[in-house]
Amino acid sequence: MDLYATVRELIDLRSFSNLWYWIGLAVVWSSASHWVLGVPLDMIQRAKKRGGEAMDDLQSLTRISCNRILYISSVSGLWLLGFSCFVLTGLAMLGFYYNVEFAQAVFLLLFPMSIVGLISISTARLIDEKKPQGLALVKQLMRHRIYVQLLGVLSIFTTAMWGMAQNMNYSVLFN
Repeated sequence: MDLYATVRELIDLRSFSNLWYWIGLAVVWSSASHWVLGVPLDMIQRAKKRGGEAMDDLQSLTRISCNRILYISSVSGLWLLGFSCFVLTGLAMLGFYYNVEFAQAVFLLLFPMSIVGLISISTARLIDEKKPQGLALVKQLMRHRIYVQLLGVLSIFTTAMWGMAQNMNYSVLFN
């Protein structure tokens, strides 16, 4: 087999038919669901089950993560919003107006993650204002995780349906 053909097959820009895209999509949503505002899920579960020092660690790490998220959003939030909108608009135009499949795939990955970012900022603000302690904090973090998981399910379903339609259109055109 030719080296060029091997590399071209490995780095296929037809994303929806590429196994690596789907593995990447699963890893992104798995990570987003596991890291709740920068706090690992196992730490939340351990704090809920054991309390004491584990709960103190959870409260400290949540405070640090929330402060970090709020600092970044207050210092460079407008710049990040502008740049994100620029990138997402460019990807949407390339993908859906000019029919570039790679841009469609990246848009369907980044757009829901930008919503996760907004949900994270909102939850960080809520935690900073109310300063929940103990099980109330665990409940707030788990609610955030459920929102991210619901968005992930909707995103994966939408991406799978769009990818299936793209693959069917591609196979009809070239058969």
